[in-house]
Amino acid sequence: MEQIKQDELIKKFRLNAKDTGSSAVQIINLTKRILELTAHLQVQKKDITAKRSLLKMVASRKRFLKYFKKQDVVATYNKLLTALSLKDN
Repeated sequence: MEQIKQDELIKKFRLNAKDTGSSAVQIINLTKRILELTAHLQVQKKDITAKRSLLKMVASRKRFLKYFKKQDVVATYNKLLTALSLKDN
C-alpha cells in the first residue's frame, strides 16, 4: 500500500484531525505493515521472526475488524473492507 493511498484512507475514516487510535485507522496501519512484511517474506523465506510477527499482526487486525464490526455501523465496516480489499470473515 503506497503512503499516499494510506494517507487518503486515514483521512477518509478518521474521527477527527488528530485521530491515530481509532479502530479504522489502526486497521489501515496494520494492513500496510502486513503487506510490507508479506513482501519481505517472499524474498526472505527463512525469516522465522518476521513470519511470527506477521501472524501476530494478522490476528490483531482480525480482532480489530471483529470489534469494529460489532461497534460501528455496518456500512462503514463494509466501506473499509472494500477500500482495503479485504474479505469479511
